[in-house]
Amino acid sequence: MDLTVLSEPEGVELQLRAYGADALSRLHEVEAEARRCLGADLCGVDGESLADVVGRLLLGAGRTTATAESCTAGLLGAALTRAPGSSGWFRGGLIVYDDGLKVRLAGVSPEALRGHGAVSEEVARELAASARRLCDADFGLGLSGVAGPGGGSPEKPVGRVHVAIQDEGESHHWERTFAGDREAVRLRAVAFTLDRLRRLLLELP
Repeated sequence: MDLTVLSEPEGVELQLRAYGADALSRLHEVEAEARRCLGADLCGVDGESLADVVGRLLLGAGRTTATAESCTAGLLGAALTRAPGSSGWFRGGLIVYDDGLKVRLAGVSPEALRGHGAVSEEVARELAASARRLCDADFGLGLSGVAGPGGGSPEKPVGRVHVAIQDEGESHHWERTFAGDREAVRLRAVAFTLDRLRRLLLELP
């Protein structure tokens, strides 16, 4: 039995290989143990991406999602639409890198930007709410952060990202500081957002 661990900014992939006459039974046995150990952290099997899983869950629930992105500049929407059949559950999105566009296109309040800055819980929540409202979706996803390599500060270091998800009844928010270069930070922010939506759909913590 071989176990290969592949680590990428988007997550960790486990590859299992078994050989011999009883290979299939041993493979099933190890897979069952891996499922037991990983629990809710297991995001997909047989090559499923996070977006594939999220799309399947949204489609099964008859729900839709939309995005409003700053630091990821469309990477979240691109990840979602990479999944086959995404037109059935992805409504669309906004890329509002410039603060002026956050106000004019996404409806972020100037007061939130002046009082808290673009990289803040308040702005991420407003982005999520606007994505949901403007795109007529069940879930709105909002992201704002400092991808680097410049632009950081002691209060808002490089890698700091605010993620918000707005649904019909509640606004959810998470603040994370991701390691790595600019691209790694952006990819990790996308993966984290997709996983938080997955957990909301599955009613997981």
